[in-house]
Amino acid sequence: MIDGSSDCRVPLTDARPRTPRHARPSQEAALRGTATVPDPAPGGRRVRTAAGALAAAALLLPLLGAAPSTARPSDTQPSPESLQRAFAVAAAEYHVPQSVLLGVSYLQSRWDAHGGAPSVTGGYGPMHLTDARTALAGASHHSEGTEDPRGDDARAALRPGQAPLPETADLPARLTTLPKAAELTGLSPEDLRTDPAANVAGGAALLAAIQRELGEPPSDDPADWYGAVARFSGADDSATAAAYANDVYEVIRGGEERTTDAGQRVVLTPLPEVAPETGQLRRADLRPASADGTECPTTVSCEWIPAPYQEFGAGDYGNHDLGDRPASQSVRYIVVHDTEGAWDGVLNMVQDPTYVSWHYTLRSTDGHIAQHVKGKDVAWHAGNWYVNAGSIGLEHEGFLAEPDAWYTEAMYRSSARLVKYLAKKYDVPLDRQHILGHDNVPGPTAGTVPGMHTDPGPYWDWRHYFQLLGRPFEPSAGKNAALVTIRPDYAANRPEYTGCEAKGVPCAAHGSSEVRLYSDHDVNAPLIKDVGLGTTPTTGVNDLSSRVSTGQQYAVADRWGDWTAIWYLGQKAWFHNPEKNPAAVPASGRLVTPREGLDSVPVYGRAYPEKEAYPAGVPAQAVSPLPYRLPKGQRYVVGDTVPGEYYYAVTFDESSHRVVVGQDQYYEIQYGHRVAYVRAADVTLVSAGK
Repeated sequence: MIDGSSDCRVPLTDARPRTPRHARPSQEAALRGTATVPDPAPGGRRVRTAAGALAAAALLLPLLGAAPSTARPSDTQPSPESLQRAFAVAAAEYHVPQSVLLGVSYLQSRWDAHGGAPSVTGGYGPMHLTDARTALAGASHHSEGTEDPRGDDARAALRPGQAPLPETADLPARLTTLPKAAELTGLSPEDLRTDPAANVAGGAALLAAIQRELGEPPSDDPADWYGAVARFSGADDSATAAAYANDVYEVIRGGEERTTDAGQRVVLTPLPEVAPETGQLRRADLRPASADGTECPTTVSCEWIPAPYQEFGAGDYGNHDLGDRPASQSVRYIVVHDTEGAWDGVLNMVQDPTYVSWHYTLRSTDGHIAQHVKGKDVAWHAGNWYVNAGSIGLEHEGFLAEPDAWYTEAMYRSSARLVKYLAKKYDVPLDRQHILGHDNVPGPTAGTVPGMHTDPGPYWDWRHYFQLLGRPFEPSAGKNAALVTIRPDYAANRPEYTGCEAKGVPCAAHGSSEVRLYSDHDVNAPLIKDVGLGTTPTTGVNDLSSRVSTGQQYAVADRWGDWTAIWYLGQKAWFHNPEKNPAAVPASGRLVTPREGLDSVPVYGRAYPEKEAYPAGVPAQAVSPLPYRLPKGQRYVVGDTVPGEYYYAVTFDESSHRVVVGQDQYYEIQYGHRVAYVRAADVTLVSAGK
């Protein structure tokens, strides 16, 4: 999210409205009307039968590893095997290998149904069948709030206007798969949206129809479905379709198992020998795609859609700055954003020369990537010039305040591959001190703190994301370690948030990466207050006062039964951390505390050089502290040691640009929900061993 964290939104086409979450269907509804039997007459009407569904499931149970019960479950207590049965039924009915159906669904939704609520692109159910016109409306956050996305007070604040809106008359096929599934199955659109079993049947019907269109037989061998899987992605170019299909077959070969958001246990048994017939892609009638000009790994689909570097006169230009990274300065951070709008509208924005910029945008439906700014150049995305000058920004199609406007597995995987590539290229550590959310970026000055943005928010699954990055958050110290890494169980961790639909109104219950902080070891104690915000803390979805996020590390301040206290924003902050369901794991690392003789030390939102470091012609920038202190006796985790550095780039002509590096060194620390900086000369560095 580039520019806005409030609930005030500007219309943007192809983006989701705030619709109430659908009630979860009963188990009887989940079984009723989930399969069809073919009429013996060619072209005959397909009739839905629950009996046929259960019979087909019974025939396929040996494929599932463990046979689920065929007893009729009650309406109030869903059977945890019903979704697995639905995959078996649909696979048999539409003659699609069950492994292919499960693999596609996993890449779409990880088998979650999201209670019938649509994704950011209007996708519903385990198969992510899209019906974007039902979900069409929308909002852009880019012109909201007070954050200056450039974050450089050496220039007048940038206030971008609304970018041109895209045409809405025709939606791409990738956004209208649910109506097509309704035609193929005879099931109603409402059933396909709200009944997980019906949704799975709709996905199977689509796959079977694509297989026929490609002239391929309805084979039992999953290797024969590569072309259909590629086309199912909805991609209109061969590179994106191939990247998607390759991911599906990686899932099929490796297998997966998990319990879904509705408590359904689903298993895909590994098939390590499957070697798909990739040559089918040549018959899929997709346009060739070019990755020319992009900086992306070969394992993703990427295209170059440049953000303009344009001069408007009178010293004004947009929408980024040219640079020479990493030769001139290091890339230290990768910043994760969400778009608060959909693909087409967001691409219009980044191509507006009067607007703001970021380096990459990732599409929800298939994980396709567009690059807009070269890695050597500085995009205007994070609201803090020090962070912008040393970071790469990634926008993900999604919404912060809509827990069920979910991020697809395809996008998570594509993003993780891109981040691993960038981290290796620029030597960025894969940890939460360097892979930041926009909500972890500090305000550069005291006045900017309240306006800083809060995306991607509590519903971005950092634990899963870092598993995909190959850096899972594991314990690295003994039970009573001096540090902890926040690591709740995402699905089971459901703190209350408000303000998703309207101020003060509870958000839908949903898994979360974040853990609530209290002023005492009691859920009835007051929430921790952030003095920089100057407001009473709330459970608002955008209120970061009293929240820690998965992967963040903090020094332990105290323990009391099932509660752990950490040092946070200069206070002792408590969170519930029972041994049987811990919200954090022990860790080791480096800590800082005020050096001897100091009662407290200032905390900064940027690590700028001392005044003496600036050469003639480059105005010295103020080293201004934030409204926080690091008190004596408290300790904070160190993420990195960084130099005092400032990139002077206030003109279109890059010949005047300068990188100023001072003698002062800083430590980046995890201070609150956001990172911050302290001068190395002010603190003592200590190690917390294992």
